Amino acid sequence: MSSDEEVFRKLLTELRLLEGTADALANRINLINAAMTELAFASATIEGLEKEKKGVPLLVPIGGGSFIKAEVADIETMVVGMGAGVSVEKTRDEAKQVVGKRIGELDKSRNTLQQQLNQVAERMRTSREQLDQVSLRLSAQRGSARDVREAKGRI
Repeated sequence: MSSDEEVFRKLLTELRLLEGTADALANRINLINAAMTELAFASATIEGLEKEKKGVPLLVPIGGGSFIKAEVADIETMVVGMGAGVSVEKTRDEAKQVVGKRIGELDKSRNTLQQQLNQVAERMRTSREQLDQVSLRLSAQRGSARDVREAKGRI
């Protein structure tokens, strides 16, 4: 096996690994975006409740696009998810801070992942360019070998 063939195989393997890494990073970014959307909805709801009074009717989502009718019993305290399945009762202002902090943390994580994805994409671009160059050299070598075989056949 020629050194160009070896380089070609290494670059191809590296490119496949980079593509897998890029897919994993993109999936993580999508999960973070979904969590941020959910938290933005929670934040907007908390802010909206600041303007409401006790006993105001509302629809509460129960999943699958279904809702139940309810009335707000207390707008001063809320139960906030803290992570790992743990929820804690907090004041409205504390709940707003917790949600805001989590949005900020997720935004930082998303930015870090996006930077990593950009680096992987750049490395993939470089690898593809190198792969194209090696592929052209291999094609030229095979073309030369074919010309030599054809010349020998005419002799």
